Amino acid sequence: MPILRASRAPNLTNAPQQYVAEHLNQLYRELRTYFNTIDNGFSALYGPLGGSYLTFSYGAFYDTTDQTAADTTSANVITINSTSMSEGITIEDGQKITFAEAGVYDIQFSIQLLNESNATQDVDVWFRQNGTDIPTSSSRFGVGPRQSEGDYTHGIASLNFYVNVAAADYVELVWWTSSTDVRLETYAGLTSPTRPDIPSVTITATRVSDVTSDVYG
Repeated sequence: MPILRASRAPNLTNAPQQYVAEHLNQLYRELRTYFNTIDNGFSALYGPLGGSYLTFSYGAFYDTTDQTAADTTSANVITINSTSMSEGITIEDGQKITFAEAGVYDIQFSIQLLNESNATQDVDVWFRQNGTDIPTSSSRFGVGPRQSEGDYTHGIASLNFYVNVAAADYVELVWWTSSTDVRLETYAGLTSPTRPDIPSVTITATRVSDVTSDVYG
């Protein structure tokens, strides 16, 4: 794998009043070294392994609590209590996905739904940015009726959405349900066989562009 070295402009000395061949040759050598470093750097970046030199903001987060709705007329902000990995993206106040750098980000979520009622219920999930709902960012998910008392129906709400943010902006996920019998459910300590825990919410965010735009018109 080629080595990517930072280029630094040479410290060129002033030319003497009279022509000196060695001074000119030294100037050419310094400039040749400088431009070769730049060429090598761009060649590495544009090559098949160029992406390995770049750092993009990213974050992977989840929540390990059951989340419920107090009623069917309120919006509920989704909480996030754990971080798997992150660079430039953090969770603030247990719910705000906060971005250190401006850009366009791809945010994806996977929500574990549970329905205890004996009728199909709806769940809407949408995005807020800096406390304001993002237009046309909501999606509706249906969860079927329970099989029987104690045998509840499960479903996954999953989506990805591009968000245009400025530095220090934050984004929240919000949900509504048609029944308080629906909740966001987590499962831990699964056995026979032993298997990973299931978070109630999983969220990832990745910067896809440094160039921001008026994506919401």
